[in-house]
Amino acid sequence: MLRSLALLRVEKELRRVSQLPEMELVHMVRMLDQIDEAINLLTGRALEWHAAKDPSFSRKYRELQGRRARELLAGSKNPVLVAVATETAHLAEVRTALSRDVAALAEKVMPNSSVLVGGVVAARLLSAAGGLPRLARLPAATIQVMGARLALFSHLKSGTPPPKHGIIYQHRRVHAAGKGRRGKVSRALAAKLAIAARIDFYRGTADPGFLESAERAIDRAGGRK
Repeated sequence: MLRSLALLRVEKELRRVSQLPEMELVHMVRMLDQIDEAINLLTGRALEWHAAKDPSFSRKYRELQGRRARELLAGSKNPVLVAVATETAHLAEVRTALSRDVAALAEKVMPNSSVLVGGVVAARLLSAAGGLPRLARLPAATIQVMGARLALFSHLKSGTPPPKHGIIYQHRRVHAAGKGRRGKVSRALAAKLAIAARIDFYRGTADPGFLESAERAIDRAGGRK
């Protein structure tokens, strides 16, 4: 009887957790990544096929990506390659629409984190952590390098330089910063994200005062006054 009651309680809790908006966000982000992988794989294979059939296809064109690659394939005389280009273009449209939905839902689930790094990056951090409760418990140092697992393992195993950033590199504040300040900006941003995640989890509403001070701190780290 005790075992049966325990199983019923676990099933009830799993149903509750699976219906939370944050878990839907995790699934949406993972779908977004899968679509990116499918587009890149199909485009790469199609370009290789096109190169094999067209000797004039130079190395420069083999490195094409995104819309330019699809436009090139769409002009091919091979109907299969044209079909692949059409399907990848459709997938790209789906990806764009899904990205907007991810950003919109992230703004509701993680209002403070979304303001700091944008909805998509905030959602990727939540997905990597496995949920908002776990993200809210992580220290800033972990958030800073989250998503740089291979670089971190290489550092621990081979002594290579430690990673300065992971997922947060996708945000313009980090990747647009100069190399000399990129690590400092990453640390400042991760520190504020750690606080933002806690506010998102425990309050669930935006904190204008915190966001204003956080923006100033990140700007100072980037060399702005």
